[in-house]
Amino acid sequence: MATRKSGGVKRAATEVSLPLDKIIKSDSIEEMAKLPELSVDLVFADPPYNLQLGGELTRPDNSRVDGVDDDWDKFTSFADYDAFTRQWLAEARRVLKPDGAIWVIGSYHNIFRVGAALQDLGFWILNDVIWNKTNPMPNFRGTRFTNAHETLIWAAKDKTSRYTFNYQALKTANDDLQMRSDWSLPICTGNERLKSAGGAKTHPTQKPEALLYRVIIAATNPGDIVLDPFFGSGTTGAVAKLLGRRFIGIERDPDYIAAAAARIAAVKPAAAADLETAPSKRAMPRVPFGAVVEQGLLKPGARLYAPQKKHQARVKADGSIAVKGPDGPVQGSIHKMGALVQKIEACNGWTYWHYEAKTGLKPLDFLRDKVRKEMKV
Repeated sequence: MATRKSGGVKRAATEVSLPLDKIIKSDSIEEMAKLPELSVDLVFADPPYNLQLGGELTRPDNSRVDGVDDDWDKFTSFADYDAFTRQWLAEARRVLKPDGAIWVIGSYHNIFRVGAALQDLGFWILNDVIWNKTNPMPNFRGTRFTNAHETLIWAAKDKTSRYTFNYQALKTANDDLQMRSDWSLPICTGNERLKSAGGAKTHPTQKPEALLYRVIIAATNPGDIVLDPFFGSGTTGAVAKLLGRRFIGIERDPDYIAAAAARIAAVKPAAAADLETAPSKRAMPRVPFGAVVEQGLLKPGARLYAPQKKHQARVKADGSIAVKGPDGPVQGSIHKMGALVQKIEACNGWTYWHYEAKTGLKPLDFLRDKVRKEMKV
């Protein structure tokens, strides 16, 4: 999806009034209500899961499992949790720019309720992503499956939003394969896990930086503003700083804030030149097929072929192509004619139609890239 562009003057004026790269000690809903409308590019939220734990959890050796039993994760009822969820999501939607998006992470305890609230409030769900934990905590009681994943919901502000999706960057990072919606990443351990002087975990649900790295690369560009209303141990801020994004964090717990601030202060941002990602083709200048013909990369009368030469077409001087229809030749754009011969509603003619090169058949996309390179000269 093409990335939107903001006017420099207007954006600069907005940023002056924002608490950029700061952690605000406050209630998330109250503080979001103070932020200007249409002021942030992305919201990443790791809200309370409402785990509803019944009693203490122990290992087979009777040692206590350090689970989530903090007051911030306790709600009196599902109705209470739903009301809280709708409140913070409504504020998140208000502060998002028209082409903004939100990512919310949760477990089976809460993510379905969050998903329903997102849709009720007008967000447009784009994907659910499964974080497959490669080293999950075992189910010590042996009464259920090991809970080895969490779910992230990615949603645009509304159906018409031109949200940022750096598709090509993710594909490049994934060895030129499309990035899938199941991500295998380890939970936060080792030196990355923040701990107190006594060795206890600083935050029980600290997320791995690799998870936030992928989210931020996927859904933002350098300079974008990321709001995290449940900042916790500061993973969002640390990764945002590294990747040249701005952040706003909201957190109530002073111990979490102290740990997050020290963590972020130690991050050295990457150089601006190293933050460039593989450009998305949708973000590149539009090239009509007629430009390929005008520049002589294909001559009128040249033949185009479908994969395995199942269908063929003839290039016309005006940039249209002609194919054989049921009642004779039919002429139109590369996209419409590709859809016609396949008997489908839509087709990307740039990738469907091929031309004859010295090395064999090549998709028209190669010629489009040549035109784009000429446009940059």
